[in-house]
Amino acid sequence: MNSKEKIASTQAEGEELLENKVMIEVKNLTKKFNGFTAVDHISFDVKESEIFGLLGPNGAGKTTIIRMLSTLTRPTEGTASIGGYDIVKQDNKVRQLIGLVSEKMIMYDRLTAEENLRFFGKLYNIPKNTLNQRIDELLELVQLGKWKDSKVGTFSTGMRQRMNVIRALLNMPKVLFLDEPTLGLDPQSTVEVREFIKKINRENQTTIILTTHMMTEADRLCDRIGIIDHGKISTLDTSTNLKKLVSGGDTTVLKLEIPNLTKKMVAAIQALDCVKSVSQENAAHLKIHATGNEAFDSIIDAARANKAKINSVENLQPTLEDVFLYITGREVRDKADNKIAMPNRRHFRPKQRIR
Repeated sequence: MNSKEKIASTQAEGEELLENKVMIEVKNLTKKFNGFTAVDHISFDVKESEIFGLLGPNGAGKTTIIRMLSTLTRPTEGTASIGGYDIVKQDNKVRQLIGLVSEKMIMYDRLTAEENLRFFGKLYNIPKNTLNQRIDELLELVQLGKWKDSKVGTFSTGMRQRMNVIRALLNMPKVLFLDEPTLGLDPQSTVEVREFIKKINRENQTTIILTTHMMTEADRLCDRIGIIDHGKISTLDTSTNLKKLVSGGDTTVLKLEIPNLTKKMVAAIQALDCVKSVSQENAAHLKIHATGNEAFDSIIDAARANKAKINSVENLQPTLEDVFLYITGREVRDKADNKIAMPNRRHFRPKQRIR
């Protein structure tokens, strides 16, 4: 074999290896509901052992994408495969590879942690001895082993969500779908769940698709992020590269403190050709995205022309919020309150909640 043949062979092997590492492949996936397009011809792939994020406001199409990929609803158009299996033609094979954690916590309060996991494990037809071992391992994984015989109704919110996640791990899935996993959780529980997600990925090499409207969550957890809006993926890259879209070139992100801020001042700044967007954070602070080498001077001049008393000016490092605003022209509005399910009120109250 000559040198050219060796190079060609090596390239072929590399391409084959790269191809084998693709766990999820999505091509032109579309979902329509009575004429409304919830997901609009999206295409992307997810590598094996990757944490892939779908970031966008509620109603952007994130949950619908998860429902299609987890075989809960069929696409109107397009195709997708998981582990090489088509989500429509080979849906039973796909279900053997996946676990799903939806927004709603699927746990029975009157059952213990072990009883809950045993119930769901039997639905997967997991052999008894294997299930017993797996339950113990998963409870230890989330540091709930000592609460094995405690009723889930006595658990804190963070503990319940950890239980909700390991429920989806009983069948040892190669792919785990997490739909807004920290929605409605308190800050401490949010940190617990995020650390657990990283632990699952690190120790089990589980491929994870995470949907969220929280910028910090996507930034801290995801290897790559797809920004989705109105059913379309606007852009897809690592968090670092996405931020370069804003920080690179002639883009500027400024924060102005103006104690005597008025609507007239805001309107004057918004009217500048160099200004892409203006958001008012409170009564005295503006956050401005602008382009062009003269943007800074133009903004300051416009503010002072309207008698603004500028106390401070900061040139900010971009965040994913800035990226979303830069790409879509609007902020991610947190409308999650309408989606948080109320707790299931039963006729009994736990005497003591474990913290």
